[in-house]
Amino acid sequence: MDPDTAPSDLAGVPDHADVPPIVAGLPGGEHARAVWLNGVGGLTFALPGRHAKWQRGSAVDLAEEAARLEWAGSYVQAPRVVSFAREGDEQLLVTETVPGVSAVLEPWRSRPADSARALGAGLRAFHDALPVAECPWTWSTGERLARVADPEARERLAAADPGISRLVVCHGDACAPNTLLGSDGRASAHVDLGDLGVGELWADLAVLAMSVTWNYGPGFEDEVYRGYGIDPDPARIAFYRALWNAE
Repeated sequence: MDPDTAPSDLAGVPDHADVPPIVAGLPGGEHARAVWLNGVGGLTFALPGRHAKWQRGSAVDLAEEAARLEWAGSYVQAPRVVSFAREGDEQLLVTETVPGVSAVLEPWRSRPADSARALGAGLRAFHDALPVAECPWTWSTGERLARVADPEARERLAAADPGISRLVVCHGDACAPNTLLGSDGRASAHVDLGDLGVGELWADLAVLAMSVTWNYGPGFEDEVYRGYGIDPDPARIAFYRALWNAE
């Protein structure tokens, strides 16, 4: 994310967010500015030339994300890891800033059809570039089903599993905010790769298209599939959305 991009309401950052000492102590930490709040209370801060992702508690393992970023960065544009630190119950992942702006911020939010196509094309390029045979991690349907807490929901989903159409290295959280778009309107990088692993392509794609409705409103899902270059698969779309919502 561009550190000069002002946070928007969509970034979820509270006004006057405190800068944790572990962030303030970084080189350039006196300039740290909160630019993103994740769903489990972690904050991302922009510093000159770098971003610092801070998390308290164990809801997210940033060491796992650092390992995935380092691997994926050999094949796709992703933030380069500068450092990882764990102090007490705090974690801090520092990466180099990559060009682009989150697809849910301006100007891309005001260009939903173009942005949705760019998201689909960006995910296709991501899937095509990452080698399945060499990926050390998995994000399989079976593993994910095992994490569904409700046994009835787990049994129902297992019975509805449509099987594999194509294995790819999935992003694992391919929602629209996690793709950066460059000034040319094309995907410039992917971020938040903490769940990256080999899985069914629709596990990523169905959720990406669903997230477009959350962020741009209804009517743009087909643009995602058009950008990816694939026809919608209703059975797999329904299954992987239900699995996402059940986890």
